[in-house]
Amino acid sequence: MTREIRIKNVKIGDKNPIILIAGPCVIETESHAMRHAGNIKKICDKLGVKFIFKSSYDKANRSSIKSYRGPGIDKGLKILARVKKEFGIPVLSDVHCRSELGKAKEVLDIMQIPAFLCRQTDFITEVAKTKRVVNIKKGQFLSPWDVKNIIDKIEGAGNKNIIITERGVMFGYNNLVSDFRSLEIMKEFRYPIVYDATHSVQLPGGKGCESGGDRKFVAALSRAAAAVGCDGLFLEVHENPDKAPCDGPNMITLEMLEELLKDVKKIDNIVK
Repeated sequence: MTREIRIKNVKIGDKNPIILIAGPCVIETESHAMRHAGNIKKICDKLGVKFIFKSSYDKANRSSIKSYRGPGIDKGLKILARVKKEFGIPVLSDVHCRSELGKAKEVLDIMQIPAFLCRQTDFITEVAKTKRVVNIKKGQFLSPWDVKNIIDKIEGAGNKNIIITERGVMFGYNNLVSDFRSLEIMKEFRYPIVYDATHSVQLPGGKGCESGGDRKFVAALSRAAAAVGCDGLFLEVHENPDKAPCDGPNMITLEMLEELLKDVKKIDNIVK
């Protein structure tokens, strides 16, 4: 049986209905973040899906020095705090270094360890010590069974509030592929499993100085993950992905989100 993790009014794992983690890749402006949080929440409330808002205050792992990174920690956390207060929803963002954690833990309900940092032992340990829920983005370079080592590091720091997120594995250069056996294997660790459908269709560095992607595959992969029985779905959502400052090719629109969630919910009901 998978451990149930509670984040405010959201319960994930232990046969609870599938939840949604969603939002724009990066915070663009305060009004942009508020608009997206409100619109996604309306869709989720309509369909009866629990929702956690995700948007990054800093994308510190961009391919190019010229890439947009976000508003930074101070302004970004202030925006996420407003989202949290006005909509009554939990918030999630990436953390990248130990110096951020003191400020981040005052606002974030879930601290996300980016895929490229998922083997950084000292950093993982310090994130765990904040006692916040930790979402591990499984590195594209890891096998599913390697995730047990990350879990051991977090548990060793006294934290058992853990979520594991699958986001595909490297398949040649600038390409990712999803192996759904991974979800089944990682279920054995007894923590909730989330499937990141939008990053799984990303082409990392595919455009030279930025990532490419192909959003047309997001729906099919999401349905497949729900059929395997994942506990949550991670989707980056944008009102105009083609104009987004980063990750545009793999983000989906608000219109796509509602139809996709209807399908995913039906599949989840059957599986669970």
